[in-house]
Amino acid sequence: MMLRRIFVFGFLIASLPGLGSEQVRIRLFSDAVADLAVFAADSGRYEINTFSDNPFEIAAGEIVIISRYGNRIYLKTRNREGMICDSLFFSGKRGNESFSLRIKGIRRFYSGDLHCYPDLGSMVLINICDIETYIAGVVRSEGGQGKNIEYFKTQAVIARTYMYRYFDKHITDRFNLCDITHCQAFNGITNDTVINRAALETSSEVILGPDSTLIIAAFHSNCGGETAPSETVWVTNEPYLKKVTDPFCTSSRNARWQISMRREAWIGYLEKMGYKGDKNNPSLLNFSQKTRSAEIKAGTFSIPLSQVRTDLNLRSAFFSVTASGDSVVFNGRGYGHGVGLCQEGAMSMAMKGFDYRQIINFYYTGVVLADIQEIPRFARNDRLSRED
Repeated sequence: MMLRRIFVFGFLIASLPGLGSEQVRIRLFSDAVADLAVFAADSGRYEINTFSDNPFEIAAGEIVIISRYGNRIYLKTRNREGMICDSLFFSGKRGNESFSLRIKGIRRFYSGDLHCYPDLGSMVLINICDIETYIAGVVRSEGGQGKNIEYFKTQAVIARTYMYRYFDKHITDRFNLCDITHCQAFNGITNDTVINRAALETSSEVILGPDSTLIIAAFHSNCGGETAPSETVWVTNEPYLKKVTDPFCTSSRNARWQISMRREAWIGYLEKMGYKGDKNNPSLLNFSQKTRSAEIKAGTFSIPLSQVRTDLNLRSAFFSVTASGDSVVFNGRGYGHGVGLCQEGAMSMAMKGFDYRQIINFYYTGVVLADIQEIPRFARNDRLSRED
């Protein structure tokens, strides 16, 4: 099947007929100021189009130096004179090419095509690649490696659900998603055969909520034995993000933590947040969470535990406070915001023989797995256009 290329909103995108061969546009090195990059063809042949000169090709092993030149792009290959252009596009000749990018000493590998143009004092680098290849890369970046395939399948379905729900998150920036946690971490393709198999064996599967729309597929490292309902952490009250008692993660690495803090520093923080009462108030010095609470209260004063976690850089909001001399001790459970799927719990479930469908249905209440191809495109796009 031949690749068709079309211009939309003044920039080049790749398009293939049929949803199953959809591609996604990912901004690479989103958190770096990219003044200089080294492109290397890893496999196959690439055509380089500057849109101002005749296109030319490079073969596997050849490199191209790309740098920002004021408000334009400068490129140099070994056998050609340097060129200046407004933007450039590296397109694979057969559709199965791969390449690497080196920026600031970091080298990552990608598949598909690359679009490059200057913007706001940096170079914007956009990878146009196959969706399932992207999903496998996200699973490797977000879920690690060396885990049971059912866990990787779980992460693949979550990553795919997020991608489709927020597919237009950066559409005004001329790409779909970025490669950092603002969207989903994506550090390039993976050669992990188990992860690639997990993505392919769950291809097109997404999670729908009770209203038949794509869910907010929230996840975190460890819930400490109990997940948090979404309304205690965020503004939204989602019917599928409810409290779940989780016995599977309590022996995992991130299940418990402890830190101490000077008593006067703890009280000083609370006073800064508006507390005006007794500094020896037992409610502040000996606070216990046997099950997750939404806030600390002392008389008319209250503060959300999620805010305390953020302000004090704690591992979770699931903690108790105990006075100990001139200090207070925080005994905490879990790691992360606590909403949705607990990764270490899911890993344990997979090791115990649960499949990815059972894991997903354990952590997300009342959801169903569906094929994205069976969801009308106009309905998905309409839904996505109303997201933040």
